[in-house]
Amino acid sequence: MSEFLNTHNASILLSAVNKSHYPQDDLPEIALAGRSNVGKSSFINTLLGRKNLARTSSKPGKTQSLNFYNIDDKLRFVDVPGYGYAKVSKKERAKWGKMIEEYLTSRENLRAVVSLVDFRHDPSSDDVQMYDFLKYYEIPVILVATKADKVPRGKWNKQESAIKKKLDFDSNDAFIIFSSVDRTGLDTSWDAILESL
Repeated sequence: MSEFLNTHNASILLSAVNKSHYPQDDLPEIALAGRSNVGKSSFINTLLGRKNLARTSSKPGKTQSLNFYNIDDKLRFVDVPGYGYAKVSKKERAKWGKMIEEYLTSRENLRAVVSLVDFRHDPSSDDVQMYDFLKYYEIPVILVATKADKVPRGKWNKQESAIKKKLDFDSNDAFIIFSSVDRTGLDTSWDAILESL
């Protein structure tokens, strides 16, 4: 990975709410999607070896736009608003949904979506819907199960099976068990991302 990318050379480039704000070039992009508080910001920070490039928050629903991160001028991460947060109005949720859908279905730079689920729990109906959506549009998926440090290792196989069953998981997709606390899955995540470029 290090031969290709200097992951520490990363910065937030811009925030966008519609197409006209997207960067106008052909750098490949990896989108990150997941429900509120699944650990997207921690995932980004861990992958980039930074403490708070992506702002982590105990308040779900913090990300309200598409946040584009430039990584070494070779790749971009696109953090999309977390879904499934009840305290956001229906109107606001619909607006986010439209913004996310527009990006995922029309962005030519998009190479894959890192779909994050909480390893401690079965996927929510929103998680299932997101996975189905990505499969329907034939968008490559890297499934990352976060917060693995909170699940005893003896239960990992059982939990992985339960998640895959609930999602009707496609065995061609990468499934990565991840923890931002002990960095489990860090290298595997990078391998899957770089492979999709």
